[in-house]
Amino acid sequence: MIYVICRGLLRFIYAILFPLKIIGKENVPEEGGVLLCANHISLLDPMTIGIKLRRQVKYMAKAELFKVPVLGWLIDKLGAFPVKRGGVSKESIKTALNTLRSGHVMGIFPEGTRNSDSGAAKKGAASFALRSGAAVVPAAIVGSYKPFRRITVIYGAPIDLSSFAGAGSESLEEVTDVIMGRIREMAQTGKPTVN
Repeated sequence: MIYVICRGLLRFIYAILFPLKIIGKENVPEEGGVLLCANHISLLDPMTIGIKLRRQVKYMAKAELFKVPVLGWLIDKLGAFPVKRGGVSKESIKTALNTLRSGHVMGIFPEGTRNSDSGAAKKGAASFALRSGAAVVPAAIVGSYKPFRRITVIYGAPIDLSSFAGAGSESLEEVTDVIMGRIREMAQTGKPTVN
């Protein structure tokens, strides 16, 4: 209920401040586990990625944020779960995998932190993708968060990672490159990727 109310309020605010253009929303499956992988350019990205989707998007969030009065309560109610900086705990990994395996949508930023020029990505998204079996949907946020400027969110077709099934940790870098390649391609072309 809190999620629906917050999403409605944010849609109203975004309609005024940051009009959104959504491309490829049909690429996000309506059911089943989905790992939504996006570029990360602003603190507003988690809201921007999920605001126009029918399904709730859950995120990992810095553990410190849960200690901030009101904000900590709010992000907990919105489905975020804590992750420690400098290393993901076993508990965070378990929570992420359970989230995906139980059919939810989880958003993740493979670069790990905000980055305006698509920097080096970490292997966590690839690991979650291969271990959970969830659909992997790339997403690109294009534009800048300047008031009254349009921001475009592009959702690509789910990435077929079947060729990596059963592969070990040595394939994580290659899977990460595939995911980031799709995100970069959409950010550059302004069009959803296809398989």
